[in-house]
Amino acid sequence: MNRFIAAVTAAVVATGAAYAEGITEQDLANDQADTSRVLTNGMGRHLQRYSPLETLNKDNVENLVPAWAFSLGGEKQRGQETQPLIYDGIMYITGSYSRVYAIDVETGKEIWQYDARLPEGILPCCDVINRGGAIYGDKFYFGTLDARIVALDLKTGDVVWRKKIDDYKAGYSYTAAPLIVNGLVVTGNSGGEFGIVGAVEARDAETGELVWKRPVIEGHMGELNGEPSTMTGTLNATWPGDMWKTGGGATWLGGSYDARTDTLIFGTGNPAPWNSHLRGAGEPSDDGMGDNLYAASRLGIDPATGEIKWHFQTTPREGWDFDGVNEVVAYEDREGNQRLATADRNGFFYVLDAADGGFVGATPFVEQISWASGIDENGRPIFVEENRPGDPAEAADGKKGETVFAVPGFLGGKNWMPMAYSQRTGNFYVPANEWGMDIWNEPITYKKGAAYLGSGFTIKPLFEDHIGAIKAIDPDTMEIKWTYKNDAPLWGGVMTTAGGLVFFGTPEGEFIALDDETGEKLWSFQTGSGIVGQPITWEQNGEQYVSVISGWGGAVPLWGGEVAKKVNYLNQGGMLWTFRLPKQYAAN
Repeated sequence: MNRFIAAVTAAVVATGAAYAEGITEQDLANDQADTSRVLTNGMGRHLQRYSPLETLNKDNVENLVPAWAFSLGGEKQRGQETQPLIYDGIMYITGSYSRVYAIDVETGKEIWQYDARLPEGILPCCDVINRGGAIYGDKFYFGTLDARIVALDLKTGDVVWRKKIDDYKAGYSYTAAPLIVNGLVVTGNSGGEFGIVGAVEARDAETGELVWKRPVIEGHMGELNGEPSTMTGTLNATWPGDMWKTGGGATWLGGSYDARTDTLIFGTGNPAPWNSHLRGAGEPSDDGMGDNLYAASRLGIDPATGEIKWHFQTTPREGWDFDGVNEVVAYEDREGNQRLATADRNGFFYVLDAADGGFVGATPFVEQISWASGIDENGRPIFVEENRPGDPAEAADGKKGETVFAVPGFLGGKNWMPMAYSQRTGNFYVPANEWGMDIWNEPITYKKGAAYLGSGFTIKPLFEDHIGAIKAIDPDTMEIKWTYKNDAPLWGGVMTTAGGLVFFGTPEGEFIALDDETGEKLWSFQTGSGIVGQPITWEQNGEQYVSVISGWGGAVPLWGGEVAKKVNYLNQGGMLWTFRLPKQYAAN
């Protein structure tokens, strides 16, 4: 058994609300090892997105063929970013506008559908997408665009309970897949562009009752079992005045769980507003004022209490919308050290120590980074001060600060789309984008439910021949082993397999398999719409299957500036494609 799987399995204690029937904590812990189903977002709560299946491999992937396709139907197309889950012969997916589908995994026939009743006036920042659900016991859990968490009966789709995360009228929403740990449903929140306060909260999976809540911005009080617990950080240690009250830091991508250390790991979004000069971040400070904790950070959280164990801030003094939410993947390096890895929106790939989040190393994974010249020995950026957007207060008219051209653009060297780790090669496979932006600051004041940016921007491509790129990164040497270039920006997830394959999709509609050692394209299939979803693989009736959802959308067409114009010909869609390797090719 792989050392990582063995360590995780040994660390799991089946506490919490484990049911006599249905999915247990032990099942979730062993998700990667059981190849007959997919129970968790990330194909394991460590988010490695790696399958030990090798029936499908480099030699026979050319024989992969469609098995069935399922249309989400209706006029609610938009972006489809879900990752399917599979349990007891049923595939579960979420769709745009907070929908859920249960599908017969052998035939592709719909079993049931649930449509959330969304109110007027929801304020989704970056399309009406949903990134998937969670399953535990006899329930399916997912979040809605009006900032609620819903539990459905796995067999019928009936609502078991529905709970409010926060006020959608203030800009809160929820789009990530929930995380289940020891009978708790753990969620974040969305809405960082509206001056909300990021938080992580845990609910009893059976009843939906809140167990704990941890705001991630300094100065706010946590909650445990219905009572105030502890303050997050120290009031006004890194935030001036009352700015912390609307400090942003949305935890909008969800988190991972490292069973080796019993730690939830959540990323936090940009501080609000974007105009860093208003937050005291425009000038260097020896006392930490302007770092604006715990925005643009990764947090290690105790799953039992919600207390913060450790933090690592990827972009202190943040001023470019470099959210720190990107997934943190737990793995073992080649020497057996327990590590964490994350590819940040700011363009740097980081390795951290799993025990305490301590800095191990970092390297740029995109080109021409302009806001920092590198990362120092403590993991802190070496800022290029002249490439920070200017202070509007210093402008002659007081309305627009100096414009700078910053790389990466605010959509990031890597945005939400998850990378994958291969236990076969020991490398990470990162979906990256090469672009920059003109950005400037403007005066802004907070108003409930209104955008709270204080900045303007225009994204621009850097190169003629590509924007998107899959980067194979060795986390031990920090070397980029190979790069696969794509004309349009990449916006979907990556999966690796023991068969030596790297799967991902493109906005142009291609679903692709690459050689994990060379980056050579080995197979592709045209799905008819842009792919911004997350692939999975499993075995069924002696055959290996692969699924991915196709449906163009997400933030790029809404926020992409010149880049959006480059891809405005792409068609929307909503089709779940499932492929299989016929048995006669399995031995080849």
